[in-house]
Amino acid sequence: MLTVDFDRLGLRPGDRLLDLGCGFGRHAFEGFRRGGHVVACDLAVDELRECMALFAAMRDQGEAPGSTGAAAVRGNALHLPYADGAFDRIIASEVLEHIDDDAAALAELVRVLAPGGTMAVTVPAWLAERFCWSLSEQYHAPFVDGGHVRIYTKAKVRDLLRASGLHPAGAHRAHALHTPYWWLKCAVGPTDDDHRLVRLYHRLLVWDITKRPRLTRFTERALNPVLGKSLVVYATKPDHPETGPSSHRARTPEETEHAPS
Repeated sequence: MLTVDFDRLGLRPGDRLLDLGCGFGRHAFEGFRRGGHVVACDLAVDELRECMALFAAMRDQGEAPGSTGAAAVRGNALHLPYADGAFDRIIASEVLEHIDDDAAALAELVRVLAPGGTMAVTVPAWLAERFCWSLSEQYHAPFVDGGHVRIYTKAKVRDLLRASGLHPAGAHRAHALHTPYWWLKCAVGPTDDDHRLVRLYHRLLVWDITKRPRLTRFTERALNPVLGKSLVVYATKPDHPETGPSSHRARTPEETEHAPS
């Protein structure tokens, strides 16, 4: 289940992709499948181990080009262990809403994005998130460790990206069918996964993700502009004057040493 549209992200074979806050790796795996040199970055060690296992399985099954590379790295969004301009594309999916200093995290992402590179930032969409906060105090920080510390509008995300030096481009919403699920969870208690209605709705979502029937795909596309659970905003880092329009510039020795393999 992808939130980011890889065609809008502009990922091409050979691009260096950072998936920050990768979780179990859904975007990292798609980037790997498309021929990117991928770094899946997160703080959760168990999830990173699962990412590496699936990277290996994908390679064994021939699901990724042989020339690509993949790594899973434990890292902090405020202090990334990479050189300036180390990545051609960056995905930060459902990350910024967890970080107290989102501007500092974005500045660090911009630092490691190559001139001419593209970033996709996803956050919970305003309407879906506002209802979740209203229905349950347990849903958001400081009541939950690692919870959400703010609610974003599209204008706020675009302003944040622009203030960091990026040029915001297109935006869209995704996962409208997931919004009522989270409203239901907040209504009965965010940690009550055994509630009958929650379990039934979860089964529906799993069925939709695995089978992708036309009816639910059409319904979600129609509802996404209003009820989408996630907001996705794309932005580009301006080229340095000496690099020209291409994001595939020659790397410095420092970048070569620290770039993902």
